[in-house]
Amino acid sequence: MDRLIYIAMTGARNVLAQQATNSQNLANLNTNGFRAQVDSFRAVPVVGAQMPTRTYSVDSTVGTDFRSGVVQTTGRDLDVAINGKGWIAVQGPDGKEAYTRNGSLQINANGVLQTRNGLNVLSDSGPISIPPDTEFTIAKDGTISTVPGTNQKNQVSEIGRLKLVNPPEENLVRGDDGLFHLKEGNNAPADDKVFLHSGALETSNVNPAEALVSMINLSRQFDMQMKLLQNAQQNGAKASTILNANG
Repeated sequence: MDRLIYIAMTGARNVLAQQATNSQNLANLNTNGFRAQVDSFRAVPVVGAQMPTRTYSVDSTVGTDFRSGVVQTTGRDLDVAINGKGWIAVQGPDGKEAYTRNGSLQINANGVLQTRNGLNVLSDSGPISIPPDTEFTIAKDGTISTVPGTNQKNQVSEIGRLKLVNPPEENLVRGDDGLFHLKEGNNAPADDKVFLHSGALETSNVNPAEALVSMINLSRQFDMQMKLLQNAQQNGAKASTILNANG
């Protein structure tokens, strides 16, 4: 009977973990460039005396669905979307290099190019500063060009280039801040084969219909695990009654 308890107990726990992941994905349905999180579980035998037949489930790996979202045109000069695979390098809250697909950018009061969350966008040489009183464009290779805000439109200057990278997806890990980092903690090299769509943003790759169906299925699975635990409790009570009657 305790075998049933091990299976149902850990199954219910991990269903709750999956439900939390699914809820997190749904909460980021409108987050530009968001990559859905996926859970994977495996059965593990219980180690100990008289327990070789007991098993429980553990979270084997927390992975990411790296499929691309939909690129939508916004017409805003500070919006960029990755064309295909690749990432935009930013300076994370801890000061280290991190990677995002959210290309909704802004310029802060000091003229530094940042994400909407206030993270500095990086070039190969560090943060990018936009000169005041200038108009600028972001080319498909990430090059930022400016012209004076006056009538001298022919004075084009290149002030920097967004650091665009494309490390192997298996080397990326999602941080608690939602940004991605290399597992080894290193910085990915710039990749000149990564290109941008200017004036566009990539949507989240979360499929709302699939997420809602998954939420219903997980709820039913949790109910099933609870019923198994209730049955184990009832069987235990009946067994105790029989043993007491025979005694």
